[in-house]
Amino acid sequence: MGFSYRISWWGSNLKELFYSMLRKYPFYMKATFIMLGMVILVFILSILRDILVPLSFALLLSILLNPLAGLLEKWQFPRVLAITISILLAMVLILGVTYFLFLEVRSFSSELPVFKEKFQELLIKLQHWARHDIGIATKKQNEYLNAAEDGLKPVLATAMGSVMGAIAMFFLLPVYTFLFLFYKKLILAFLYQLFEKAEEKEISVVLTQTKGAIQSYMYGLLLEAMIVATLNTCALMILGVQYAVLLGILGALLNILPFIGGILAVLFPILIATATKDGFQTQLWIMVAYIIIQFIDNHFLVPYIVASKVKINALVSIVVVLLGGSLWGISGMFLSIPFIGVLKIIFDRLPELKPWGMLIGMEVPTKRRFKSR
Repeated sequence: MGFSYRISWWGSNLKELFYSMLRKYPFYMKATFIMLGMVILVFILSILRDILVPLSFALLLSILLNPLAGLLEKWQFPRVLAITISILLAMVLILGVTYFLFLEVRSFSSELPVFKEKFQELLIKLQHWARHDIGIATKKQNEYLNAAEDGLKPVLATAMGSVMGAIAMFFLLPVYTFLFLFYKKLILAFLYQLFEKAEEKEISVVLTQTKGAIQSYMYGLLLEAMIVATLNTCALMILGVQYAVLLGILGALLNILPFIGGILAVLFPILIATATKDGFQTQLWIMVAYIIIQFIDNHFLVPYIVASKVKINALVSIVVVLLGGSLWGISGMFLSIPFIGVLKIIFDRLPELKPWGMLIGMEVPTKRRFKSR
């Protein structure tokens, strides 16, 4: 008891000393201190990338599976068995989707020589048009193409690294997820110990609300992705585009990335249609279909399924996706949106961090409110 009391006493005094330093020193010193902490944090995240990326995906998966594991425990399943069944069901679902996509990709790869020949013909026509109508010499065009090829090599290397990392992560993911679920109570007890006894009730409310909001937000993202994938696939099937299912699911995954993902999602079907169909009518209809789907997604799915849980403004979304890609590659781009949503939830529920939650969110203060403040 004496040791725990001394730890609590030292923690309280250090926290009071920290707040007194923030009140005492001017803003530029506070900003320098915060920036230094952010630099150290980014450096640590970059160095420990191979460890933290699987842990991050496992944390999100454990949050999603926690209700199912809890339900099985209520049905008198032993805790270890309940967690194991939950993870097995999730892995079977992931393996099923992965195997289906693998079959689609294998079928697509068998026709790569045909696509390559078609694209070479289109490239020759494009070079001829650029030389005669625009006046760009063939030598200059080749220089542009070589520069573009050199620029794509690092991107392809990063993508291959992400694929290899995904294969390694697939074996670590169930292990980490199991441990997160098994030691859930230990992690919660640790969080309670970080704060004083008087704040325990408030912390319990914050954790409960945050857990519920995170689960709702993640379920909302999954539901939105499934609906968008279905709409993409149906539109491409109606237009007669090959590999409609593969392109529809790929477009739904890319749609998680704000703005950038929407452009990439429509680019791949247009390329496939260009290689397999004559003329440009199908490409135009693909653009029209994806514009309609984006309208439905932005004005109906996101506001009522995803943004009803967490509202993140466009500026923060784009910056966070780019920062996540720079830090952790493709994995970072996909993890950035859920994690900024989690941070928004936590910020909104902690009085000291509410200004940061407001900065991330979409609510713009009115003039009357701004003047009163």
